[in-house]
This record gives sequence, C-alpha cells and structure tokens, in this order.
Amino acid sequence: MKSLEPAHDLAWFHLVTAHAKAVAAISAELAAGAGHGILSLEHYDVLLALKRSPDSGRLRLSELADSVVLSRSGLTRMVDRLEQAGLLRREVCPTDRRGAFAVLTREGAAALRRTWPEYARAIEKYFARFVTQDEATVIAKALGKVMAGLCGAEGKC
Repeated sequence: MKSLEPAHDLAWFHLVTAHAKAVAAISAELAAGAGHGILSLEHYDVLLALKRSPDSGRLRLSELADSVVLSRSGLTRMVDRLEQAGLLRREVCPTDRRGAFAVLTREGAAALRRTWPEYARAIEKYFARFVTQDEATVIAKALGKVMAGLCGAEGKC
C-alpha cells in the first residue's frame, strides 16, 4: 500500500477540519435568523439543489438525495417539512407511479433569495476573509479536479 505524501495528508486534514468548522459556524449563523424567514443551511441546500436542477426546479427524490451537498440523513422528513411550509411540492412521476418529483415553489425560490445575503455574509466571515482571490482560484481549481475525478468531467455525482 502506497503511503500518503505529507502534503496530501496535511491538505486532507485541513480540508475536512476547515469544512466541518465552517459549516458548523455558518449553520449556527443561519439558525440564529430562523425566526426572520432565514432558511437553515440544510433547507437552503435542498432548495438550492432544486433551483440548480436542469429540469426547471424539479428533481426526482432519488436525484435530490444525490444532489444534496450536506447530510442526506432525514431527507424524506426534511422534504416533508419543506412541503408543509410551501417551499416545495411533490409531484407524482407520470411514467412511474411509485416515483415522485420534488418541485421548487415560488415561495421556496423567494426563501432562497431572502436567505442568500445572510449566507453570503457567513461565507465571507467564516471562509472568504481568510483566503485571497488567488488562493480561492487555486482551491477552486484543485477541488474542481477532485470533483471531476470522482464525478466525471461534468461534475455530476
């Protein structure tokens, strides 16, 4: 078994540690605004996956699970809560009655727009202010290569 180069080991450690700490801090920051119509980070992640879908805000629930960046645990219950809040709706798949789509609603799109300024401030506070433009470019390029290797050239995991 080939051993890991020290630089790769350190980069991996910093990546997972920084990710965990930044996500926890951003999540806490957004949670503090929950009473003011700000989405939780997990809800934002689900609705953003729908917004970015190639099918105009619709994904099969299985595709949604694959698209979620954060935790998949409890996704069905989360979709139930987002549907009850009117932020998405379920549609039966016409070709497979057992399948269902999650569809972003106008209210869900509005909640994304309302949350983004708070999320952007938190990204600045817990990530961007520590990294120069040039460093961000290098990080994006390096992680883009990792994603391409894991997910294919189009980046679809």
